[in-house]
Amino acid sequence: MRIIPAIDIIDGQCVRLSKGDYNTKKVYNENPLEIAKQFEAHGIEHLHLVDLDGAKASHIVNHKELEAIATKTSLKIDFGGGLKTDDDLRVAFESG
Repeated sequence: MRIIPAIDIIDGQCVRLSKGDYNTKKVYNENPLEIAKQFEAHGIEHLHLVDLDGAKASHIVNHKELEAIATKTSLKIDFGGGLKTDDDLRVAFESG
């Protein structure tokens, strides 16, 4: 069995929503890279990273967080949120 944790990001912070409602946002940590490094330190190899701002705006917003995690960990990242255009794909790939 493979466990793949997820980090959802709003305003560059790790959050959780209740039933997808942005009004129920709860911040769990202000630093997604710190959480990603904790996962990696516990032997996690894969990460599901969701740009919730990007999903709402229909374009990538939190690409700097993606880039930080991609360049400062060895995690294999499954990224989503705001991937609507070829330019969004370019930003995502350039970010790691």
